[in-house]
Formats: sequence, structure tokens, C-alpha cells
Amino acid sequence: MPSSKASADTALPLTLELEDFKGDFSFDALFGGLVNELLPDFKEEESDSAEGGESVPNGNLRSVSGAGTGGVPLFPAVDELLSLFKQSCKELVDLRSQIDTRLENVKQEVIGQDTKHRRTLGELEKGVDGLFDSFARLDSRISSVGQTAAKIGDHLQSAESQREMASQTIDLIKYLMEFNSTPGDLMELSPLFSDDSRVAEAASIAQKLRSFAEEDVGRQGVTSAVGAANASRGLEVAVANLQDYCNELENRLLARFDAASQRRELSTMSECAKILSQFNRGTSAMQHYVASRPMFIDVEVMNEDIQVVLGEQGLQSGTTNIARGLSTLYKDIADTVRKEAATITAVFPSPSDVMSILVQRVLEQRVTAILDKLLVKPSLVNMPSIEDGGLLLYLRILAVTYDKTEELAKELQSVGCGDLDVEGLTESLFTAHKDEYAEYEQASLKQLYQIKIEELRAEALQQQPEITGTISRAKAAALTTSPQQQISVTVVTEFVRWNEEAISRCTLFSSQPSTLSANVRSVFTCLLDQVSQYLTEGLERARESLNEAAAMRDRFVIGTSVSRRVAAAAATQAEAAAAAGENSFKAFMIAVQRCANSIAILQQYFSNTISRLLLPVEGAHAASCEEMGTAISNVEGAAHKGLIQCIDTVMAEVERLLSTEQKTTDYRSPDDGVAPDHRPTNACTRVVAYLSRVLEVAFTALEGLNKQSFLTELGNRLHKGLLNHWQKFTFNPSGGLRLKRDITEYGEFVRSFNAPSIDEKFELLGILANVFIVAPESLASLFEGTPSIRKDALRFIQLRDDYKSAKIASMLNSIMTES
Repeated sequence: MPSSKASADTALPLTLELEDFKGDFSFDALFGGLVNELLPDFKEEESDSAEGGESVPNGNLRSVSGAGTGGVPLFPAVDELLSLFKQSCKELVDLRSQIDTRLENVKQEVIGQDTKHRRTLGELEKGVDGLFDSFARLDSRISSVGQTAAKIGDHLQSAESQREMASQTIDLIKYLMEFNSTPGDLMELSPLFSDDSRVAEAASIAQKLRSFAEEDVGRQGVTSAVGAANASRGLEVAVANLQDYCNELENRLLARFDAASQRRELSTMSECAKILSQFNRGTSAMQHYVASRPMFIDVEVMNEDIQVVLGEQGLQSGTTNIARGLSTLYKDIADTVRKEAATITAVFPSPSDVMSILVQRVLEQRVTAILDKLLVKPSLVNMPSIEDGGLLLYLRILAVTYDKTEELAKELQSVGCGDLDVEGLTESLFTAHKDEYAEYEQASLKQLYQIKIEELRAEALQQQPEITGTISRAKAAALTTSPQQQISVTVVTEFVRWNEEAISRCTLFSSQPSTLSANVRSVFTCLLDQVSQYLTEGLERARESLNEAAAMRDRFVIGTSVSRRVAAAAATQAEAAAAAGENSFKAFMIAVQRCANSIAILQQYFSNTISRLLLPVEGAHAASCEEMGTAISNVEGAAHKGLIQCIDTVMAEVERLLSTEQKTTDYRSPDDGVAPDHRPTNACTRVVAYLSRVLEVAFTALEGLNKQSFLTELGNRLHKGLLNHWQKFTFNPSGGLRLKRDITEYGEFVRSFNAPSIDEKFELLGILANVFIVAPESLASLFEGTPSIRKDALRFIQLRDDYKSAKIASMLNSIMTES
């Protein structure tokens, strides 16, 4: 019986080929193709076994000898499959060997082909290099041939040009011989020069002939005189005849041009203009056209211009009406130029040149005629009166005309004016006025200031009350300073308004920063002088009232040995002097307040307007700040003198009240030991009431450091005055309590000064008053508690009524010796 392997090799020959592994190879498909021939038989046997009641577990592919019922294998084809797999492995190994062999062969072939390819590429590169060299030689040859051809073409073109030029020269010589006839005889010329349909050609030839003849005459001029006389005699005749012909032809063309212009035949005008452009590049035609415009030759147009601007009132019609008239006139001029521009563009071959001539003529003739009427420069020696407008009217008209003329120049520039420098030409129209502008501006500001000061003085004289015999001298003294004579912030505001208007003109006239800065500084310096002078003079007038009040006080100071009647009269006059002093004090405080407000307005104006105009120029801003500081310092100096006088006035009245109202019994009551009077003395009440009333205006008028300095000085003077006043009295204990009450009253009042140093002094005064209250043996404790008052306390102790009786002097000596 043959073995299973032998039977499998016989029953299942394998046919594995390389083609089975090409393309989309699938192992599952290969495996299925090997075993599917055996699996159908096995499936039939499996189905037969299933009908006999036996089953084989699903997926059991293993066969065990002797297994199963009756010794039948569970999977009879297992041996065939094993044989098949072994055979397949063998064939796969063989196939791999074949593939390796083939791969090796292919590799050797590739190496051989690569070597051959590299050798071929090397040969090709050499061939390409040779080809490039050939192309370079070919390109060089082509370039050389092209250059040669171009030169030949240039020579041919030059030869053609020379041929044409020779032909034209021959023709020109023929025409030139025609003009070389008798001088002035132009009757025998060719029909070309008389045919109106060939005027352009005749003009061109005539210009060429004249240029040729003039050039020849000029060339002959450098030769010998004899040779020149012989060679150029005929050409000189030709030149003269040609000039006459050209003049005649030009006149004919201009006449035709004018006729066409009257009929508005733009095509004919254009044709004539083109022909005329051959004569002096058309300059004569352009100038002729511009000069023939009605606005330059019609006298009525010029008169209407003046009427539109000035009206019936002339320069006195006001700058607003003049500005309105200039706007109307300049709009009419711009519209006229715009219409002319349309015609010029359609007619002339070079319209920009014609527009340049037209615009220049407009500015130099028509605009200048208006400016001559408007800008009549006044004399700085005999200045026009303010009723006639003064210098300000001239400056305002100058600003209006300059501004409106600049607008017209920009409008004309937009219309078109060729290469004409319209801006420079416009500036030249105002050069004579701008050169002296700064002097006129300063003179105008000074004139306005003088007129304003005169008006204020006149108003003050008119409103000052008349002092008649029915008014007492006391009332007259109280009315010496009237409100109309005081400083007015409104007037200073008017000064600033003048200056602001002047600065606006500086900005208008000055295009360069340096010029602008210089003009602005000069104008602003005028304002500083005006404000400083006005405020200083106002403060001086207020100080005069203080001086008059002081003189009145001194006049009515009397001695002690006078009659009661004289004393009563003197007291009445002193009251009047006090009233005058109080009025003068209030008037000066109001003046100081208005000065402060005026200075604030000046500084604000400098910050908002002047500063930004000076900053671009180095040093200008700092210089103006220094000038402003000097002006303000002058005002502050006058104010400081007046404030010192105000303190003198107040203290004089305080001393008068103390001397008249303070009684000896106020501080040395005969009823000592009775219940003390806790009210302040009448003198203290009167003084505090006076100070409260008179200083009310000072609290309102003064601000900041000025207020603090004034009140501190007044507080020191008050403290000193009270000390000197109390040195005149003697005190008992009840009087000391009364004094302490007065000091408390004074201290409460000066606390409103907000001056800590003054508060401290009055607090020490309250402590000092204790020297009159304590027993003699307790005086030493006062020095121990407050050693700073020792000096004043030693003086005050001597004012005690028991100073001698209690032998306080020896007691103080022992205290001083112990200390």
C-alpha cells in the first residue's frame, strides 16, 4: 500500500508560478486556490456522516489515526494537505532562488546601462558646450550685422534728409533771389507769398529765409570789411525785404485774428494763432490778444471796479463793505479769466504762455489800480484823526485787501497761468506796505491808547461831582476819589482786543517764522507797555487819595491844651479825615483787585495766543516772558507801596479810636473788688468794628500770597500798636481782667487772618495780661511757665497800680538774681 505522501504527490501536482505573485497579491486567494480541490470531497463525506447521526466538531482540521467510530479518520484529506503544503514550500523556495538569480542579472544589467548612460551624458555635455559656443558666435555675428544695417539705415536716412534739405535749400535760394530785388519792391514775388490760402506755408518759408539771411549777414560780419561789403550786400537787401514782408504778413494775420475774434470764430482764430506762433514764438500775438481784452482798455470797467469796492462813501464805507466789494470784484475777475482761459485753450497752440501773460496783466494792471485807490499810506508824523479812522483804518483795509488778493491769486492759479509765479507777483504788490507794517501797527496801538486815555479822563472830569459852597469840606474830602477814575478791567480787555486784532494781521502778513516772531514781539510789547502804564497810573491815582487822606489827618492833629470848642471842631474834622481814609482804602483795594484780574487776562492771552507764535524761534518766548515779568513787576511795585499806605491808614484810624475812646478808668476801676465787667471796652469794640468793616473789601480784593502778606503785616502792626497803647495806662486786678477780655476780642478777630504767627502773638498777650491779675508773690510763676514773655512782662509789671506800694521792683530784682 503506498504511503500518504506518495499518494499526495501523485494526486496533487502543484503549478505555482511567478505570475501568481504579481499585481494585487493576496495570500488568502493563493491558499484558497491550493486547498479548494480537496475541500469539496471532504464536505461530501462530512454531509454523509451527518446523515448517519455522527458529527464532526466545526473547525476541527486535525486527523488522528485510529480516532472515530470504526477507525475512520475525522479528516481524511489531512495527509494530502500536508503533502500539498510541503510541496508548496519547496516550490516557493525554488521560486525565490529563481527571483534572486533574476534580480542579480537585472542588477548587473542596470550597472552596465548606468555606466553606458554616464558615458553618453559626458559626450552630450561636450556637444552642448560646443553648441553654445556656436550660438554665441552666431549671436555676435547677428549683432554685428544688425549694427551694420542700422548704420546703413542711418546713412540712408541722413542722405535722404540731406537730399530733402538740399531740395528745400534750392527752393529757398530761389525764393531768396526773389526778395533780392529792389529794396521795398515786393510786387514780383511768387504767388505763394500772395495766396491767402497758403499763408501758413508762406510764413514758414519767410521765417526760414530771414533766419538764413540774418545768419549769413552775421557770419559775414566777422570777416574783413571789404569782403563783407561785397558778399553781403544782396542778402542785406533780402533781409530788409523779408522783414517788411513778415511785418506786413503779421499785420494781416493780426487783423484777420481780430476780425475773427469779434465774430467769435474760434477756428479762424486758432489758424491765425498757429501761423503767428512762427513769429517771435507767437509772443506778439499773445500780447496783442491780451492787450485787446476789454477789461484792460475800457475805462468804464476800471471806474466800475472802484465803484464796486468803495461805493459812494469811499474809504469811510468801512472794512466790511470794502471786503464785500473786493469779493464781488475779484469773483468777477476770476470768472472773466476763466472764460478767457476756455477761449485761449481753444485758440492758441501754447495756452499756458498766454494765460501767464493774461494773469500777470490782471494783477499788474487791474488789481494794482484798485490797490492804489485803497491803500493810501498815511503819515506817521501827521497821523489821521481817529474820527477819520486813524491808522487802524489803513491797517484794516490793508489786511482785507491782502487777504482777498491772496484768495484771487489762488483762484487764478487754479485756472492756470503757466510758469508764472503768481504768489511771488502778488506778494510784490504789497512789498511797500509790508516793509513798514510793524511801524504802522505799533503807531496805531499807541494812537488808540492815547485816545482811550483822553476819553477816560474826559469822562472822569464830566462825572466828578462839583464841590460847591453848600457841601462841607468833610464830604468833599470823602468824594475826592470817584469810581470813574478807578482802574477798569473792561478797558484792559479792550487793550487785549486791539492787540489780538494786531496779532491776527501779523500772522497774515508774516510767512517766515522769524519775521512773524519779531512782529508779534513788537506788538505784544506795546500791550505790555499799555497795561503796565494804565495799571500803574491807576494805582498812583488811588495812592494820591490815600496821601490826601493822610494829609487831612495830619492837618487836624491838635495838642492837649486847647479849648473844648476847638477840640470839638478838630474831632469833627478828624472824623471826616477818617471817612476819607476809609473811602480811599476801599478804592485802592478795588484797584488792586482789578489789577489782579487785568494781569490774569494778560497772562491768559499770552498763554493762548502769543506763546505758540514765539516758540518756533529760539529765545523769542523767553525774551517775551522776561518783558512781561518786568511789566508785571512794575505794577506790583506800585501796588505794594499802596498796600503799605493802606496799612498806615488803617493803623492811624485804630490809634485815633484808641486815643479817643479808651478811658483811664477802663483798666483802673475805682470800684476794684466789685464784680468785674466781662464786656470788652468801648475802644476795643469800636476798633474791632472798624477793622471788620474796612477789611471786608480787602478779604475780597486780595488773593493768595498778596492777601497773606498784607494781613500778616497788618497783624504785626496791630500787635505793636496795642502794646504801645497799653503802655499809657495803669492796671489794677479788675482792669487786668478787662484788658484780658479786650485781648480775647482782638485775638478772635485776627484769627480770621489765617496767620499762625499773629495768632501766637495774641495768645501770648493774653498770658501777658495775667501780670495785672495775679498777686505780687505769684509773678515769679508766670516767668517760669512762659519765659518768652519775660521782656514784655517786665515792662507791663511796672504798669500795675501797686507796683510801688507792693515793692514789686525789689521782688523782681531778687527773681532776676536767682534766675
